[in-house]
Amino acid sequence: MNENYKAWTDILKDEFNKEYFLKITSFLNHEYSKKEIFPPKELVFNIFKKVNPNDIKVVILGQDPYHGLNQANGMSFSVNKGEKIPPSLRNIYLELYSDLKIDLPKHGDLTSWVNQGVFLLNATLTVEKGKPNSHKDIGWQIFTDKVINIISKFDFPKVFILWGNFAISKKFLIENNKNNFIISSPHPSPFSANKGFFGSHPFSKTNNFLINNGIKPIDWRIKP
Repeated sequence: MNENYKAWTDILKDEFNKEYFLKITSFLNHEYSKKEIFPPKELVFNIFKKVNPNDIKVVILGQDPYHGLNQANGMSFSVNKGEKIPPSLRNIYLELYSDLKIDLPKHGDLTSWVNQGVFLLNATLTVEKGKPNSHKDIGWQIFTDKVINIISKFDFPKVFILWGNFAISKKFLIENNKNNFIISSPHPSPFSANKGFFGSHPFSKTNNFLINNGIKPIDWRIKP
């Protein structure tokens, strides 16, 4: 077992044994055998395998995985290299340029952020092909709400970036203390980006908080 994932399983072992989680597992075993479910089974917990709990600097909360073929990779907003950059991610890149003058990346794989402690968490971890939000009621949000709350209790400074009403609705899960800096704005979707996402400067605000707390800032450039 991957070292990062083992650290998470130690923290979340009680959740894995609860009835709701066993129901998720049973449901997904059936769904994966009958339908196209994204991301691939081995990537459902990808973000937990890539980021150690103790290394988290930033949490960016998404709603559910991309529902197109070869898009979802277990990291919110991220898509595999070679896939077309989705509209919301393209707007994130536009704000990144506006905020920090970082040139627009050529692909949508956000692994270089993740490797620095940016925890890209979707509230729902799976989806049926072509059916957005199709798994929103199978129990995943019980699990990810717990994850958000647990992260907020870690005794070190970190940033929570909440884009859009859905993410902002999770704000109550975040402990109100000096370690948690919350940045919220409208969603980067083309339907709402012009209503306050553009010009919100989430990347520089994040780095200013990290620097002020003696933490190395995020290099937001996406590696080719």
